[in-house]
Amino acid sequence: MDAETLGALARLVRKERVASLGTLRQGAPFVSLVAFLPQDDFGAFHLRVSRLAWHTQDMAREARVSLAIAETDDGRTDPQTLMRVALRCEARPLEGGAAELERLKRAWLARFPASAVTFELADFAFWRLAVRDARFVAGLGRTHNLAPADLAAAARL
Repeated sequence: MDAETLGALARLVRKERVASLGTLRQGAPFVSLVAFLPQDDFGAFHLRVSRLAWHTQDMAREARVSLAIAETDDGRTDPQTLMRVALRCEARPLEGGAAELERLKRAWLARFPASAVTFELADFAFWRLAVRDARFVAGLGRTHNLAPADLAAAARL
């Protein structure tokens, strides 16, 4: 992928704040909308989710998930030209040390200030989605298969 395309991917990941999370629920696909925080190198994405949510229960049973980030629909005549990236990930509850959790909390609140209440609720926790691979559609006919190294290259831009 050229630098311009990598830059477009980086802008997409940094600009958008919500994604579609695909999990398996009782053997069938289930998709929900979640807020996300990308790791600096795009090697993982963090979610702050309630253990009461179906998608959290699903991730606890089956770690293989998909996260799809799409460019916001701007009303263009052909929405198939909107950029999007689908990431295949392994989901795990974050069990980092106090310093790591505090750093993540600060970053989360900078991105989602209205979510401060979730830090007062016992059922909310961070989950880390480690990226296995991805497929980036930069526009109609401009599709790229990505490894974590490709995402890291985009993140450096």
